[in-house]
Amino acid sequence: MRPEERIKLFKDVFAPKSGEKILFLVDIPHDDIRDSAVWRDRREMAQEWYSTFREMGAERGFSVVILEYDATGQPSAPIPQEIVDAARKSNLVIAMTEFSATSSLVPICLAEESITRCASMPTVERRMEETAFRANYAEVQVYATAIERMLNNAIAAEVVFSTGDTFHIDLRNRVAKSESGDCSGKGQFINFPSGEGWKTPYEATSEEVYKFGESKTEGILPVNYNEEIVKYVIKNNRIVKIIENSRKAEEMRIFFAENDTRRNIAELGIGCNPKAVITGNILEDEKVGLHIAYGMSSHLGGKVKSDVHQDICYSRGCPVEGTTLTLVNSDGSKTELIRDAMLRYDLLK
Repeated sequence: MRPEERIKLFKDVFAPKSGEKILFLVDIPHDDIRDSAVWRDRREMAQEWYSTFREMGAERGFSVVILEYDATGQPSAPIPQEIVDAARKSNLVIAMTEFSATSSLVPICLAEESITRCASMPTVERRMEETAFRANYAEVQVYATAIERMLNNAIAAEVVFSTGDTFHIDLRNRVAKSESGDCSGKGQFINFPSGEGWKTPYEATSEEVYKFGESKTEGILPVNYNEEIVKYVIKNNRIVKIIENSRKAEEMRIFFAENDTRRNIAELGIGCNPKAVITGNILEDEKVGLHIAYGMSSHLGGKVKSDVHQDICYSRGCPVEGTTLTLVNSDGSKTELIRDAMLRYDLLK
């Protein structure tokens, strides 16, 4: 991406204004959290974006700083309090991190009288300047809004995976949301590169179950780990069993036993960025199409807080594909939103 294209992207998406305070966040490796070439390049990329923002700030009259903090080691684990405090005092926060800071940044944006808007960019790579960052975000907004509307009209979703497994997701009693790359106003939060609609499944918390009954989310969720597929048995919107007896399966049993909230099915997401490509990087992979997450949902409109939010992507080209996704609408009709592991953009226009 040429410098002038990058500046246009910053103006279109972030719209920095005179007098504002801009904060860049990067996490750094430490102790047992090892560095990598991709992570090092991300920190260099953050410095380049920071420098461009400083040049813009000199012309437009806004200030820019960059802060580092020790990496948390888990996606959406809490970031240090001093970083939270700095973010709360900033007008725009751009987090170009290895481990997602989303769960810490969303509450800042949503707080009453917040002055802050945030873009979370965990695992962002320079090459995305030639793919997902180049989307026509006016079109992405049309697609994301349509997905939000369709999810809000749905009471359930039925997924068939390339493994032959099936998964039923209970979408009652929740409100769908979307984001399409606009981070220009206070209180806004985006995942960047952008383009998706999502809905948290009905979780049947203790405050809800007496009124609406147990969650109907159930089935098999197949997850690929370095060409090894581990299958999670889901009942009442929770991971209740792991079928396989492999080393990875045993590792995940221990992982879920350490914190019971990690078992929660937290998100049904539908990416809608036509320029996004499958590479194995979740930040971009999830913008291609179907993704499902476990763990924390409270930052997305659900009821469960956890120390992790982990997305699993299922678009065409992923090791496991979500072959079809069919929405069950409130009037009993059905809409096949994903066919042959690809989002049906024809339904969104």
